[in-house]
Amino acid sequence: MSFLISSAQAATDVPTGQAAGTPWPLLVTMAAVFIVMYFMSIRPQQKKQKQVQDMLQSLAKGDEVVFAGGLLGRVTKLSDEFLIIEVATGLELRVQRQSIQATLPKGTLKTV
Repeated sequence: MSFLISSAQAATDVPTGQAAGTPWPLLVTMAAVFIVMYFMSIRPQQKKQKQVQDMLQSLAKGDEVVFAGGLLGRVTKLSDEFLIIEVATGLELRVQRQSIQATLPKGTLKTV
């Protein structure tokens, strides 16, 4: 029966439980991937959120704005959470600050 494996090979002890190597290359690779992901996706998103927050905080009476739904209007009153926006002569809407998507240059509403 031992004609396939020699007795000398079968009798040797094979050590079990030894580590295949150090985990450092894997950890360095994972860290590099995380750093690349941070600078490619997370960081630009944080910059954009900060710009939007700054724009919402800097709104003033008379600013012309665009809503999330595409409506255009002029800010007439401000509070901490809500704005009163005039969308047509005599027609005002109360909206949340977060619904403002962008500010427009002065005079844009007259040309539209």
